[in-house]
Amino acid sequence: MAGRAANRYIPAMATHQPPFGDPRLPRPPRRRFRRIPVRTLAPNVITILALCAGLTAIRMAFENHYVFALAAIVFAAALDGIDGRLARLLRGTSRFGAELDSLADFVNFGVAPALILYFWGLHELKSAGWIAAMVFAICAGLRLARFNVMTDDPDRPAWAGNFFVGVPAPAGAITVLLPIYVVFLGVPRSPFLIWVTLVYTLAVAWLMVSRLPVFSGKRIGTRVPPEMVGPSIIVVVLFFALLIAYPWVMLTTGTLAYLVSLPFGWLSYRAHERRSQESRAEATPAAAPPPGPVAAGIVRTPENEVRPPRLN
Repeated sequence: MAGRAANRYIPAMATHQPPFGDPRLPRPPRRRFRRIPVRTLAPNVITILALCAGLTAIRMAFENHYVFALAAIVFAAALDGIDGRLARLLRGTSRFGAELDSLADFVNFGVAPALILYFWGLHELKSAGWIAAMVFAICAGLRLARFNVMTDDPDRPAWAGNFFVGVPAPAGAITVLLPIYVVFLGVPRSPFLIWVTLVYTLAVAWLMVSRLPVFSGKRIGTRVPPEMVGPSIIVVVLFFALLIAYPWVMLTTGTLAYLVSLPFGWLSYRAHERRSQESRAEATPAAAPPPGPVAAGIVRTPENEVRPPRLN
């Protein structure tokens, strides 16, 4: 009996598999990740640099270095205008890049300007100043969320791509910092100016979440005629030279010009909408008159007989 029991357990011992990691066993196939092309990484790197600039602006504002804080916001806005164009140029757009860009925009143009204004002067108004800063940051987040939803709208006409719905977040961030620009220009910083800053911050926040059509300028610079390449380069270099030499004058002038241009964007949108409605009305064929019992003096009977109408 003992021998039979031993023989019964020998096959089980013989078929016992060695532990995982034995060199005699075939290793499971290693999972290979798809390589990401460099043209997709380049726009994301620029977006991360813009995010670093926004976070640095918050730190500079906390340390009362407002010149560097404003410079970081302007630098982040310049990078934000580059990453999207570079992604479309290199055909490196991706869903990951779009989500990363939205997150960076919320920090750079929602949270950072709100904290800069609060550290600069809104903190003197206690809770009222904090509420204004918080409302601006929330409106920036709502503006970005609505932009992401509207880009997937299939019913949007082609000409509507020339306009934003509401002031975009980068422009809102540059615009809402106008009170700090004017103080650096020599306007005295007074309690009245702080209250004006509170009202102005809420007004810019409302412009971002409003339905106001704003000219986007996306089509500008996509195609440059050969004879305009040289002058365009000179204009760009001159603009950045003036911005570096006279930053507060350029930022104040640009902000005021942008605010003045908002009604013209609304008028242009209404003109496009009116022309679109007129073209749709012309393209719609005139409805045919319903068939009546008498047409051209001929009556059709149920037997498909055609005869002149009966005279009374």
